[in-house]
Amino acid sequence: MQYRALRYTQALSEAGAVASVGSKGDSYDNAMAEALNSLYKAEMTTLEGPWHGRDDLEAATADWVHWFNTERLHSMLDYQTPQEIETAYYAQAQPTATAA
Repeated sequence: MQYRALRYTQALSEAGAVASVGSKGDSYDNAMAEALNSLYKAEMTTLEGPWHGRDDLEAATADWVHWFNTERLHSMLDYQTPQEIETAYYAQAQPTATAA
């Protein structure tokens, strides 16, 4: 399993992090992450490649993540972008100033 790869485990250890791996046999634990990975593969790597090296792929990935968060409409977010949802949340969460 890719989440348990030696390099991944070593990187987590070096960062002082703990792997986020669900319980054995529970396919729902990582469903959202798997859905995002599928979108990335379908929308970015399959449609946009090929690249000429790691730097090209990393730059394309950064562009895709920016687009995904700021321009791509998400049906689960009532056809809004994640940025719009976050902006609205923090605007609503800000305490209102009261007149003294």
